[in-house]
Amino acid sequence: MSIAERGGTRRYWVLLALLLLGVAGAAIWSSTRDRDGSEVAKEQVEHHAHEEGVAYYTCPMHTSVQQPSPGKCPICGMDLTPVKQEDLDSGTIVVDEVRRQQIGVRTAAVELRNVSRQIRAVGQVKVDETRLSDVNLRMSGWVHRLHVEETGQRVRKGQVLFTLYSPELYAAEREYLTTLKRDREARSDTSSELTRASEQRLRLLGMSQGQIRELARRGEAWENVPVVAPSTGYVIEKDVVEGGRIEAGTRVYRIADLSRLWVDAEVYESDLAQVKKGQPVSVQLPYVPGQSFEGTVDYIYPTLDGVTRTGRVRVALDNPGLTLKPDMYADVALAVDLGERLVIPDSAVIYTGPRRLVFVDLGEGRLRPQEIEVGVRAAGYVEVTHGLEPGDIVVTSGNFLIAAESRIRSATGYWGGGHGAH
Repeated sequence: MSIAERGGTRRYWVLLALLLLGVAGAAIWSSTRDRDGSEVAKEQVEHHAHEEGVAYYTCPMHTSVQQPSPGKCPICGMDLTPVKQEDLDSGTIVVDEVRRQQIGVRTAAVELRNVSRQIRAVGQVKVDETRLSDVNLRMSGWVHRLHVEETGQRVRKGQVLFTLYSPELYAAEREYLTTLKRDREARSDTSSELTRASEQRLRLLGMSQGQIRELARRGEAWENVPVVAPSTGYVIEKDVVEGGRIEAGTRVYRIADLSRLWVDAEVYESDLAQVKKGQPVSVQLPYVPGQSFEGTVDYIYPTLDGVTRTGRVRVALDNPGLTLKPDMYADVALAVDLGERLVIPDSAVIYTGPRRLVFVDLGEGRLRPQEIEVGVRAAGYVEVTHGLEPGDIVVTSGNFLIAAESRIRSATGYWGGGHGAH
């Protein structure tokens, strides 16, 4: 090869090397410029986000996606939405309509309404203590003939229960007849006083005024004096047999008027404050389906059972057909009118230890946890005493899933602290 040809080849390779160096330098410069521009853009976005109070951008469908700048969700391709720092501080989350339908979110308005509730209790039928009568003897004696022989037998007032021979009563009868005869003959103040004293003795021994008049009319003492029922009712206790001896002071019969009975209901301590005298009550018997007895609260006992933590409430009921029988068990429902209260559905309340929370719908998909104070519960509703106003919208279904998401997104430990949402 000639010297001229070797020189041309050398120039060719030099030019090619310079060209390659130029391309590489341009690429390096371009890469550096793009990187610097990206960093500048990123800084601008972060600065803009900081100015707007945006903590990050996330996908409404995939909350685990968190990016510092707007864009598309790498999972589903949806546009990312901003999450503000103030929402993180309060636990507020954004749930779009599609996701609401997926997790079954339902809402209801906070409202004022008349609230009533029923207090349910177990009761037991008792005899009305004001309609009990006892047959006691004030002297000793022997039963001559027994006319009412069975427990449960119905008796009428004035009906003869048995006849009694009592030496003491027989002597008092004869004394009365003697003084009465002398008074009729002498008609003096002394004889009249003696007659009145003898008559008083008979009354103290248990004879009625009618029996004393009959004794005076017939003029002859009874050996076997009839003992009569003091009231109409049913014999619920009997402690006497024909021919038996009875000591003074012994109760031989107990008679109960069962046309009106009591039901003692065991009401829990927490419900006692809402029970008032005169309150309407409905009583049902488990073994008489479909029949209800209406009554009122007659008395609230002043004591409490320390074991069951219940107080007794007495209900007075008419019992014309004797369907109610003493010692039966009954289901008692006491109607309580609580008046107008601010209420929400009880499904809206989330219980987190000592705190009670609801999610308030702020519109545009934003849901914020709100701490509330609750009062009474009735018919699927719970009273709100603090934390909500009439017209607020709260989540009633799907709130546990929302609460879980709010816990994940919250940046300040809202769910673990003791403060409320503001």
